[in-house]
Amino acid sequence: MSSPEAGPLAPSTTETDRRTAVLDSALATFARFGYRKTSMEEVARAAHISRPGLYFLFSSKEALFRAAATQAVERDIAAVAHVLAEADRPLPQRLLEAFDRWAGRYVGPPARDIAAVVEDNPDLIGRIAQAAPQRFEELIMDAIAVDAGRARAVRVAQTMISTSIGLKYQAETREFYLERLKVAIDLLVP
Repeated sequence: MSSPEAGPLAPSTTETDRRTAVLDSALATFARFGYRKTSMEEVARAAHISRPGLYFLFSSKEALFRAAATQAVERDIAAVAHVLAEADRPLPQRLLEAFDRWAGRYVGPPARDIAAVVEDNPDLIGRIAQAAPQRFEELIMDAIAVDAGRARAVRVAQTMISTSIGLKYQAETREFYLERLKVAIDLLVP
């Protein structure tokens, strides 16, 4: 038990792992049924947890959705930052992998459903709906700026992001998305 002076105890690894698993199951369930049609009962069933146990972790469906979407987006941003920091790899390779981690894994059915449920409910996820894409753009610009300078990096990053968005909705498979994005990167990055 923690004292008021010591502050609350940090959650155990088991509790953190359980919460992560519940949030992953929740996001998949929201993607399958959509936000409005998903019930807490369905999420609890998918997460192999009781409904009261789910309500113990999350006070409402909105809180659950926000936490699940936030976890997914933060995980994606962390993966992008890690990939772009690998300075021993050529920039075009790092950029392609960064875009794959950010958007490529959401291309094609059923992965597209996860992205759609998050994009269709921006009010539910709060400030991360704006902050995460801005952070992604900053990471891409910073990686490009090392070789190309800041002014060029801004234009190239914005063009690559626009290309990625267009391809994400055009591509039926992740492979097609990556193949086309590689062409764009090769054209834009010396």
